Amino acid sequence: MRRGSIFRISLYGLAAAGAVTLVALLIKWLPTSGSRQMDRITFVYWFATAICIGIFGVVAGVIVYSVLHFRVQPDDDSDGPPIHGHTGIEIAWTVVPAILVIAIGIVSAIVLSQNGRAGTNPLHVKVFAQQFAWHFEYPDNKDVKSTELVVPVHRNIRFDLNAADVIHSFWVPEWGQKQDAVPGIDTHVIVTPTRTGNFTLICTELCGLGHATMRAAVRVVSEADFTKWVQEQAGGGGGGGNPGAAAFTSAGCGSCHTFKPANSTGKIGPDLDNLAADAQKAGKPLADYVKESIVDPDAYIVPGYQKGVMPTTFGQSLSAPQIDALVTYLTGSK
Repeated sequence: MRRGSIFRISLYGLAAAGAVTLVALLIKWLPTSGSRQMDRITFVYWFATAICIGIFGVVAGVIVYSVLHFRVQPDDDSDGPPIHGHTGIEIAWTVVPAILVIAIGIVSAIVLSQNGRAGTNPLHVKVFAQQFAWHFEYPDNKDVKSTELVVPVHRNIRFDLNAADVIHSFWVPEWGQKQDAVPGIDTHVIVTPTRTGNFTLICTELCGLGHATMRAAVRVVSEADFTKWVQEQAGGGGGGGNPGAAAFTSAGCGSCHTFKPANSTGKIGPDLDNLAADAQKAGKPLADYVKESIVDPDAYIVPGYQKGVMPTTFGQSLSAPQIDALVTYLTGSK
C-alpha cells in the first residue's frame, strides 16, 4: 500500500471520527446532574464514550474508504497485489487501544475512589426498604423518621441501606449513585447534592408485583430549611404526638395506601378511608379486620387487589404496642 493511500485513509477516518463524536456530544443523553458524584460519573461516561465513538469513526471511515477506493473495476479478472502485512499499523492498533483501555481504567478507579469518600462530618441517613415502600431515619438528628427523604444541599450524606424482605436498589437519577439494599447485609452509598429541588427515589431491582410503584419523594433543601424540617418532625414525633400516626409513618404505610388523616395518597393497596366497608365485606369487626390485615395481609384480599403484594413482616417489625396504636389510629379516625 502506498504512503499516500495510508495518509488519505487516516485523514478520512479521523474526519469521520470527529464528526460522529461531535454529534454524539451535542445530544443530551443523561439527566441533569444533581450531585458531585453525578458530575464525576458523567465525566467518565463521556471520556469513555468519546474514545469508543472516535475508534468506531476511524474504523468505519477506513472501511468505507477502502470499499470505494479499492473496489474491483468491471471486467478486471486479474489478481490483486500480494500484501503480507504492515508492521507499523499492526503495532499501532495494538498499542493505541491498550493505552486507551488503561486510561479508562485509571480514570474510573480515581472517580470510584472519590465517590466513595464521605469526607468529614457527613450526615447519616438510615434507609429501610421493604415491599414496596421506603422509609428513612436520621440518627444524627434526634432519630427523626419519615417516608419522605429530605436532605440539605452541599452536604456529604452517607446513606446506610437495609432491606426487610428482598433485594431492592436505591437510585435517584440526578444523583448518579446506585446501591442495592440487601436483607441481612449492611451497604452504603455517598451523595453530595449540588442543587435544591424535588426528585424521585426509584427502586431499580425487581422486587415483586409492586416494584414499578416503589418510589419515594426526595427534597433537597438549604441547610436552614433542613434544620427547620428536623425540628418540626422531632417536635411532632413524626406523627403529631400520636403513636399510631408515628407507626403509620415509620412503617411506610402511606407509600402504598391512601389515608386522608395522614395526607397519604398511595395507590398500590386498598384505600384506608374505606376500612369500615371492607371490614363489612370480610364479615369481621373493624378492629379485628384491621389488625389481621396488618399481621396477615393475605387472609382477606379486597376485591380488585392481588394477593402477595403487601409485606407479611409487619407482625415482626412492629411491636405489639405499635400494632395496637396503629389499629386505634386507623379505626378511630373514621
